[in-house]
Amino acid sequence: MYSAIGMIELTSIARGIYTTDLMLKIAYVEIVSATPVCPGKYIAIVKGDVAAVESSISIGIEIAGEYLVDSFILPNVHQAVFPAITGTTMPDEMGALGIMECFSLASMIIAADAALKAADIQALELRLGSGLGGKAYFTFTGDVAAVEVGIEAGKAIALKNGLLVDIEVIPAPSDKLWKSLF
Repeated sequence: MYSAIGMIELTSIARGIYTTDLMLKIAYVEIVSATPVCPGKYIAIVKGDVAAVESSISIGIEIAGEYLVDSFILPNVHQAVFPAITGTTMPDEMGALGIMECFSLASMIIAADAALKAADIQALELRLGSGLGGKAYFTFTGDVAAVEVGIEAGKAIALKNGLLVDIEVIPAPSDKLWKSLF
């Protein structure tokens, strides 16, 4: 089990791939995602123990240089963040639907982590930049009260960074909508 996650976001795909290689060589971390994202940026997300992630992100920041857009390290990340990023989640049951949308990929991951820690909700998907014009969104489910608590916790993070686009709570989503999400 991994206790930390870190990400760097770059404006250059070539430098992003090069940087990711060095991040993996400098510390014992695993890739959660390393991919181009809209609009022509590159992200590398790694997981591991806190010290390894700190070392990996530190070298990533150094090597990224002028191509660095953003970065973060989240020690003690909620374990539901990993499958949400890779889109491998399926809820036990479908309740209310929460949706948070941000301009920043990094802010969205941090907001999703805060939402998951604040409420008894299940992560559905944490979509990062692909086909979204560089934006990100997080969807999750639970009872209405829990979804609202999660929304407020995530909203506080995104507002603090000035990168919130929108939030929505759907108390009783249509079955047809659920089918379109999976």
